[in-house]
Amino acid sequence: MKFKMIVAFVDDHKTAKVLDAARAAGATGATVINNARGEGVSRKKTFFGLSLESQADVLLFVVESHRAKSILNTISKVAAFDEEEGSGIAVLLDVEEAVGVAHQIQALTHKVDIDT
Repeated sequence: MKFKMIVAFVDDHKTAKVLDAARAAGATGATVINNARGEGVSRKKTFFGLSLESQADVLLFVVESHRAKSILNTISKVAAFDEEEGSGIAVLLDVEEAVGVAHQIQALTHKVDIDT
């Protein structure tokens, strides 16, 4: 089975919605790294040297390659990446090899058996 990795940088107040939507689109799990921050085209405003930007979370999804594009598109819509400037980004990467995904393969195989 082939996998891809989706790396999404999401405003922390949208993380739960993005995780729920990704799962509904076929993701079988995610790793969340809290309290990241990023900088876009324009710098965030500051007040007396304190940043006014919200925190972001980094979401890592290792997903089956056939479902990857659909999951990526779902994440983009729910997080409003293209509608709201500075709301985050997501990238899709090829995974050459993966270990620790035996339960994911089993769950996906079971899902394919049910769907056919």
